[in-house]
Amino acid sequence: MLTLLAFVVALGVLIAVHEYGHYRVAVACGVKVLKFSVGFGKPVYTWRFKNKPTEFSIGMLPLGGYVKMLDEREAPVDPAERHLAFNNRPLGARAAIVAAGPAANLLLAILLYALVNWTGLQEPVAVLASPVPSSIAARSGLTGGERVEQAGLDGEAMEAVRSFEDLRWRLTRAALGGHDVKLEVSSPGADSGGTRTVMLPLSQLNAADADAQLFRKIGILGPWTQAVIGEVMPGGAAEKSGLRSGDVVLRIGSQAIVDGQQLRETIRFSGAQARAQESAPPAIWRILRAGRELDIAVTPDIRQEGGQTFGRIGAYVGAPPALVTVRHGPFDGLWKGAVRTWEVSVLTLKMMGKMLVGEASLKNLSGPLTIADYAGKSASLGWSTYLLFLALISVSLGVLNLLPLPVLDGGHLMYYLWEAITGKSVSDAWMDRLQRGGVAILLGMMSVALFNDVSRLLG
Repeated sequence: MLTLLAFVVALGVLIAVHEYGHYRVAVACGVKVLKFSVGFGKPVYTWRFKNKPTEFSIGMLPLGGYVKMLDEREAPVDPAERHLAFNNRPLGARAAIVAAGPAANLLLAILLYALVNWTGLQEPVAVLASPVPSSIAARSGLTGGERVEQAGLDGEAMEAVRSFEDLRWRLTRAALGGHDVKLEVSSPGADSGGTRTVMLPLSQLNAADADAQLFRKIGILGPWTQAVIGEVMPGGAAEKSGLRSGDVVLRIGSQAIVDGQQLRETIRFSGAQARAQESAPPAIWRILRAGRELDIAVTPDIRQEGGQTFGRIGAYVGAPPALVTVRHGPFDGLWKGAVRTWEVSVLTLKMMGKMLVGEASLKNLSGPLTIADYAGKSASLGWSTYLLFLALISVSLGVLNLLPLPVLDGGHLMYYLWEAITGKSVSDAWMDRLQRGGVAILLGMMSVALFNDVSRLLG
């Protein structure tokens, strides 16, 4: 129920803001707006404001919206109102009206990011867990426990890292953009000011997907956590072996365990080992329980996922990470909101460009099922996380609508660019051909996105 409600609210807000951008600028440019609708199909609720010509409505299908303006190309117009028709407005006014929808979504994203910056967000401290063996982070000399103080793309100025999510975003941008990243880190127990610089050559990745595998290649999967056993599931390997919630794992066999990430990776890898050595004895875990060290034999369960074999123990592994409240002042928060909106917009366009030329996987396209899933998950984590989700989708909606596809706002802007260059509008025949092509491309994108949604849910 929460997922459905969060999804409907997200769509309603983003669509309403988008259409209001069109509506507000149309009215400002002297165009008569006949109808403002959020949703398609039969109206569920309609209303009018006093002395206003516009009918406002909410449709049954909340998957879009529209603003219907007076236009001689769509219906006969009273000669007395010809000056109020959209098609009779100057080229600049028509372009502004069309661009106002995506612009409204981008402005909303800035405001949402700023709101989260002003109110503050609890995020994990930027202390690194043990890197994935043989990953870029491991080869660069990171061992786990380092606190990232500053980060920057190679050749650019270093900036302070305020949280692990801040670091994760910078790594994502760098990897997808093909840039190396420079980190300034302080090691555990180092004196104040005892830092060193680490270079992560992420340009070597040729990253195509922004997914978990990308961060596995980088080697930084999460923040540092204590190697403690959390909730133990009934019937799992942890319960059968005698592990209890609160046990701190010190060693597995001859390998010292320093944090929760290393413990998870060791358990995961044990599945492949068990399959290769079916007669291997159970591993001996050295644990700390109530101040006493104990040795317990543990045999992880073997699971198959995506054609690979993994170990599982049926327990939550790792304590919750240490948190820090990230909050910014009025001007700084607004500026960072604008910067984040710009960065997400650029990254979105780059990913679309890479998908177009085959350098990035079409699996990055997401449809309504994935959006609904993330809407519910983000809402369950609190208002700040939900607002960040709304901001991200608002940026995506704004950028998508600016693409030069004839059925989108960007396509209409493309027509106006042609009109500005040639001095004449696109002919009806060409308009019809382009519209058909645009619909075909859009339907193809939607089909791929929906297929990806179903694949993720079934996977």
